[in-house]
Amino acid sequence: MPPLQRHLRLQEFPAAKVECRDNLEFLGDLADGSIKLIVTSPPYNLGKEYETRAPVESYLEAQREVIAECVRVLHPQGSICWQVGNYVSSGTIVPLDVVLYPIFQKRGLQLRNRIVWHFGHGLHCTRRLSGRYETINWWTKSDDYTWHLDPIRVPPKYPGKRSFKGPNAGKLSCNPKGKNPSDVWEIPNVKSNHPEKTIHPCQFPVELVERLVLSMTNPGDAVLDPYMGVGSTVIAALKNDRPGYGCDIVPEYVDIARERIEQLEGGTLRTRPMGKPVYDPTLPYGGH
Repeated sequence: MPPLQRHLRLQEFPAAKVECRDNLEFLGDLADGSIKLIVTSPPYNLGKEYETRAPVESYLEAQREVIAECVRVLHPQGSICWQVGNYVSSGTIVPLDVVLYPIFQKRGLQLRNRIVWHFGHGLHCTRRLSGRYETINWWTKSDDYTWHLDPIRVPPKYPGKRSFKGPNAGKLSCNPKGKNPSDVWEIPNVKSNHPEKTIHPCQFPVELVERLVLSMTNPGDAVLDPYMGVGSTVIAALKNDRPGYGCDIVPEYVDIARERIEQLEGGTLRTRPMGKPVYDPTLPYGGH
């Protein structure tokens, strides 16, 4: 679809605002306290095709600027979910969430969870264990934050288990709505056989963001990704009746994000369902 037609189509879908633009400029146009949830995965300073490798301190200084603007636009009851992995230099790793922690703390944010996202596929290391996880640090602006557990409950391990003694003997011992998920999430990363795969080398799975959107916002609340990539955060917001905002400096990624939004609107976008088992032995490659 030509760029002009794509732009006009998006104007008919006003809940989505995506731009090919520097994130500090994009954030600068947003009002104080206007965003309920920020979910993003900034570059890891690894020299990927969409980033320029820099000394760690230079990388952190750039992150400070973006984080400061994110805190400014964050709603008083809002959350920031900053997903990162490890910076690797000469075989030595630096956990990025550890070195970013003081930046968020100095802005007055409070860390609620350090969510570990575990996945099964990636490059194999030769002189250390292969990395199969990244972290999502969930920060809030205050103790009065939006939180809904029920939409993200998971099935109990023993759904029919009952108390065998005491005043509740014979009654179900688990919550019939399901249990609170742990802070370790096993969700497949977006590799070649994933239904959401695009050209982006480090793409967010939509279902991971959906858990955050459903638990940390209300319908109608604005969700933002200042390092949007191909728009997975915006997609997760729109799927669940939340306005989605995002920007990226790579034109091709922004074009793909817009195309995915159009597919979502038209009912043709393929996404992996939230809560789908990670492995199904009856399907090829386990159904990833």
